[in-house]
Amino acid sequence: MLAAITHRIDPVIAEAGGLCIWWYGASYSLGFLCALLWIRRAGPAIDLDRRDAWRLGVFLASGVLLGGRLVEVIFYEWDYYGSHPGHIPAVWLGGMSTHGILLGATAGVLLFCWRARKNFLGVADLLAVAGAFIMGVGRLGNFIDGQISGSVTEAWWGVKFPDLDDFRHPVVLYDGLKNLLLVPVLLLIRRMRPPRGVVFAHFILWYGFLRIFVDYFREYRVEFHGLPPGQGFNLVMTAAGIAMLVCFHRRGRRIASAPEPLPPRPARNPTVAQRLIFTGLVLFPLVIPSDWTQDVPERYGKRHPGLEHSWLYPAIPAD
Repeated sequence: MLAAITHRIDPVIAEAGGLCIWWYGASYSLGFLCALLWIRRAGPAIDLDRRDAWRLGVFLASGVLLGGRLVEVIFYEWDYYGSHPGHIPAVWLGGMSTHGILLGATAGVLLFCWRARKNFLGVADLLAVAGAFIMGVGRLGNFIDGQISGSVTEAWWGVKFPDLDDFRHPVVLYDGLKNLLLVPVLLLIRRMRPPRGVVFAHFILWYGFLRIFVDYFREYRVEFHGLPPGQGFNLVMTAAGIAMLVCFHRRGRRIASAPEPLPPRPARNPTVAQRLIFTGLVLFPLVIPSDWTQDVPERYGKRHPGLEHSWLYPAIPAD
């Protein structure tokens, strides 16, 4: 096949004390750092100072990690975790859901806004832009992992993924490109100063709607009532995005999503505790190898020689 690609990328960055540091997990760490930088830069426009930015970063990262893990465990891999409940906290075996990340991030932002008495829709509009960028770049981690493969293709850009014989659609790169293309669209909508919540609603709508088409190139391992659970989430997100757009526009209040910066107030720097907690949340995902639970040595041993079964990386039965 002309110009087709064979995937041989080592997914491990380094090893420390028998625990591997993964490119997949590093994409989360990079995402959390980018989110904090964006909040610090754009936050003053909606009355978020530096302390608010770090506090929001803590809630956001916590929501992402908890939501991604719980949705993966409950909706995608309960057959395994129902029989091995002790492995539910073992994120170093893999297992994070993209839709769960979105749900968890939303829950984290809601909790922050309730505690800090901030307007949720204003904060959600701000984070929608960062979210699209982060989820676009984060798909590079999925690609390096080599876990999510698409359907068989004869296209010249097909990729031969590890442990598969045929060339496949690089579906995670399609999804990453889709997410990155949302960034300029959301920035344009934000500059038009629509009612609060409209930028966030557009993100939810277009993320879910466009992913319906991207996922047609994906091979799901499991189904939920005859429909792949990912496609079910996509349909729900699309419907929710449409409903939110109608609701926010009907309210008719032309509240700027990107207003002029508010008058300066006394600066509040983040506390030591906030810095330490956020740093821990940035470092924690580095041990996550994949979006799917793995027998790590069996899966990655060929690309990273030296991986062996241990109490950290036990043998896991194949599907």
